[in-house]
Amino acid sequence: MKPRNLIAAIHPRLAVVLHDLAMVWLAWTVTHGLRYSVAPNAPLQSMWWAPETAIVLAVQGGVLWWTGLYKGLWRFASLPDLWNILRASALGALGIAIALFLYNRLDTVPRAVLVVYPVVLAVFLGLPRLAYRYWKDSRLDFTRGVPAKRVLVLGAGRAGETLIRELSQERRYRPVGILDDNTQLRGAKVHGVPVLGMIEQLPDIASEVAAQMLLIAMPSASNVQMQRIVELCEATGIAFRTVPRLQDVVAGRMAFNELKEVAIEDLLGRDPVQLDWTAIRTGLSGARVLVTGGGGSIGSELCRQVARLGVESLTVLELSEFNLYRIEQELKQEFPDLVFNAVLGDCGDTIVCERVFAQVRPQIVFHAAAFKHVPLLQTQVREAFRNNVLGTQTVAQAADKYGVGSFVLISTDKAVNPTSVMGACKRAAEIFCQNLAARSRTRFITVRFGNVLDSAGSVVPLFREQIRGGGPVTVTHPEITRYFMTIPEACQLILQASVLGQGGEIFALDMGEPVKISYLAEQMIRLANKMPGRDVHIVYTGLRPGEKLFEELFHSQENYVDTSHAKIFLAQPRSMSWDLLNAQLARAAQAVRDYDEETLRRCLTSLLPEFAWREVGEAEVVPIARGQA
Repeated sequence: MKPRNLIAAIHPRLAVVLHDLAMVWLAWTVTHGLRYSVAPNAPLQSMWWAPETAIVLAVQGGVLWWTGLYKGLWRFASLPDLWNILRASALGALGIAIALFLYNRLDTVPRAVLVVYPVVLAVFLGLPRLAYRYWKDSRLDFTRGVPAKRVLVLGAGRAGETLIRELSQERRYRPVGILDDNTQLRGAKVHGVPVLGMIEQLPDIASEVAAQMLLIAMPSASNVQMQRIVELCEATGIAFRTVPRLQDVVAGRMAFNELKEVAIEDLLGRDPVQLDWTAIRTGLSGARVLVTGGGGSIGSELCRQVARLGVESLTVLELSEFNLYRIEQELKQEFPDLVFNAVLGDCGDTIVCERVFAQVRPQIVFHAAAFKHVPLLQTQVREAFRNNVLGTQTVAQAADKYGVGSFVLISTDKAVNPTSVMGACKRAAEIFCQNLAARSRTRFITVRFGNVLDSAGSVVPLFREQIRGGGPVTVTHPEITRYFMTIPEACQLILQASVLGQGGEIFALDMGEPVKISYLAEQMIRLANKMPGRDVHIVYTGLRPGEKLFEELFHSQENYVDTSHAKIFLAQPRSMSWDLLNAQLARAAQAVRDYDEETLRRCLTSLLPEFAWREVGEAEVVPIARGQA
């Protein structure tokens, strides 16, 4: 540490050290006075000043420093400080006895003094601290009639400075200290609030300052940093909040000074995605956009982001009446100048699609409509095929017929080596779009990614409900892993891929490292201020039909390569006979009309040689390809 910073760190403590040494001398003197007032049978040679007094000051001063009494501040004096005072007084008395015995065999010090001295010293050191703390805490926020809540701020950067300034105006909270890993800031003050130490010291300092709330002011922290900080916060047992992430502020979803509970997205989210917004805006601004399934989790977020880019019009084709109503009301309120068309209908209905494309003449289509619940669709082969495959075929053919510029199919990692009906149907939809791209002027682009945090029907809202009900939280397997990303990040990368593609590509989004579902469950329980295994139990129920132990983003034959965007990879599509593909889809369409699920199973098997059909109730542990062990 630089000399200037060292002085800044020591200077505020100097008065406290001098005060405590004065109290040591006073306690030693008063103890002698008490002893000789009760039994005046010895001279008062050690009472005011003598070599013994110098030894007492040196030994006791060293013990006070060693016990860490000067790490805390008087204004935050609490039980840990009192415990340190008692410990230092007792150890000091023992050290003084040993030092004086070595000096003069305790010839001039009555034994009663060594017994009474630590009690008197503890009183002399503790009372001034408690009195000062009481004086500080007695200042009320008279505008509300209640004391301001003491908060400890984590992060002394720009976000921390802004937060402290806002809190000082609000008067509901009183910042009592800051923690930051920058050692250069130790001893500094931000708007009068001192930097007390590093974040690793949080449990000790939070206790020393008697913090009532912890505020995390680190919006740019990575998920690894947030996991470490949250673990430290949980160790204190004190309530904690955080400021919004930078991407939420930039997107306008939250205000910068708005405090929120730490969410699972803060722990599993990754570094903000760097996008080529110029290319995205150029590709979408002024365009007529159609989003199928625009009321769902991904579809609705796509609508929000597309609306911000200044499109000429936005049309949503949605089967759910409530979802369509909700996104319509939201967009009309937030974007009153947006030309918005709400169409209630099924994307697999040829008449509906023809009418929408003929009236709106979209230039860009995002096809997000799909059924996606794996275990449920395992027993609903007809509906899964009708919606996910034939629905995609209907929309894609309408896009080709009406000269759409770009068609983006939103797919899933479950389409790779599929072991479920849902994954197999999405893979069949990919195959159709890839092969149609070679015969159409429309750019057909497929974007493939994994699980999206907090999307409808996903594991996060399920766990949240189970935790709210007291548990148990159900996880299928201790080792099951999934890729996760947030809804906004997934949609931003979809927009980026839409302007990268030339037609026929499969873009896979970089999902980072897979996350154990058991870890996800444990973190969600802790964020609910409960303890896994004690307050809420985790129960392992076994893999469900069609479920894998882990997911993949590429098939071994797709030979993926990098693109100009670090978070997007390009997989090489696999061609298929166009006549054979159309023949199988025609056969499947007839099977849908006849409700012939056995024929649909055979169609899937013919379309996907890698798909190994399993009877309902039989779960897959690892992906199985035909001809493999």
